[in-house]
Amino acid sequence: MSTSSALPATQTQSAAAGIACVVGGIFFLTLSDANAKWLGAHYNPLQILFLRALIALPFVTALALWLGGRRVLRTAHPGLHLTRGAINVVSAYCFYLGLRSLPLAEATAIAFAAPLFVTALSVLVLKERVDAKRWLAVLAGFAGVLIVVRPGAATFQAATLLPLITALLYGVMMITARGINRNEGMLTTTLYIVLGQLVCSAVALPLVWEDPAIADLPYFGAVALFSTLGLALITQGFRIGPASVVAPFDYTGLIWATILGWIFWRETPDAYAYLGALFIAGSGVYIAVREARAKARTRKSAKR
Repeated sequence: MSTSSALPATQTQSAAAGIACVVGGIFFLTLSDANAKWLGAHYNPLQILFLRALIALPFVTALALWLGGRRVLRTAHPGLHLTRGAINVVSAYCFYLGLRSLPLAEATAIAFAAPLFVTALSVLVLKERVDAKRWLAVLAGFAGVLIVVRPGAATFQAATLLPLITALLYGVMMITARGINRNEGMLTTTLYIVLGQLVCSAVALPLVWEDPAIADLPYFGAVALFSTLGLALITQGFRIGPASVVAPFDYTGLIWATILGWIFWRETPDAYAYLGALFIAGSGVYIAVREARAKARTRKSAKR
């Protein structure tokens, strides 16, 4: 019997809507990355990040106020949000810098190792318990990273380490989110990530600023617009769909990145990149589904 036939119609519909939102959101984020890759050939990644945040902030603020009201503006952790903003800037900076030298699909595949770092850091920093099956998934994912990066091989590029740093710092950012009060929802967190990105990227901006050409302004706008739409849709997807169902669809980004990379730059990742991406995506999907189901069991036990 299929899973969908065993679910109530409303639950099946919410799962389908959640999947559609996540797939659409990932598509828009990949479009944002593609525009950033094009701009990265002409502008410093820090400038791209600053203008992305500057353009996106009014839209993110309006969306947060519309969905959550004024309470989304209140936070008890301004310092932590600023720290997370700084981590986010360095993380995104490394990814955009890596896009200068790497195919879009390859950089995306390596950056998708982030859930593996989240799992490892949750044990090292938060002292959480992870079972043997999840550790095997983490090891399989890191094996995938090694297949893509290929350290020591003649084809090794130092630039492949940049999206790996992105994945590590994203994991750190997710772990620091545990210090935020549970009363502060995802809308508040998203709003302050963008605000923190704007403030932190502005610090060193005078060192790298270059007046953008008029013809390039639409591309800066596209980076901001598509990233905002992507985050909004992904947030909505996780709100209306079961996490264990929608989370694996994050990895459709590998498909979009491959397609866009070929269309705009005629990039064709080799067999090793595809194999490594399969290992990374497979382990990430397994970890996401297993953790979501574990949380669901915990909630059921708490209600008894």
